[in-house]
Amino acid sequence: MGARLLICFLVSGLALLPGQKPKQQNGATGRGKTIFSDQCALCHAPDSSEKKLGPGLKGLFKKTKLENGKPVNEGTVRAVIDAGGNGMPGYKDMLTAAQKNDLLAYLKTL
Repeated sequence: MGARLLICFLVSGLALLPGQKPKQQNGATGRGKTIFSDQCALCHAPDSSEKKLGPGLKGLFKKTKLENGKPVNEGTVRAVIDAGGNGMPGYKDMLTAAQKNDLLAYLKTL
């Protein structure tokens, strides 16, 4: 019985090797990554701090200040997403509050 259970876990992808992280396809960060890919990736790099059209966002929530000089926290990042600026469109009415929450959850993983 134990071998069958192990095979089921391996086939379903539920078993992970030591040090391996589960892929998060669903949930806030998974949805946020999709939103980022659809809405933000053209102008912002998620895996670099180098500027594309807009600033690279790697380590965004590890920084102390945004380019506008304001501290990095959910409120100030959400305000930038809502208002846009410097060529970035405002997403206040383009994304729902839930979508922005998911996007913020993803940005925290960068």
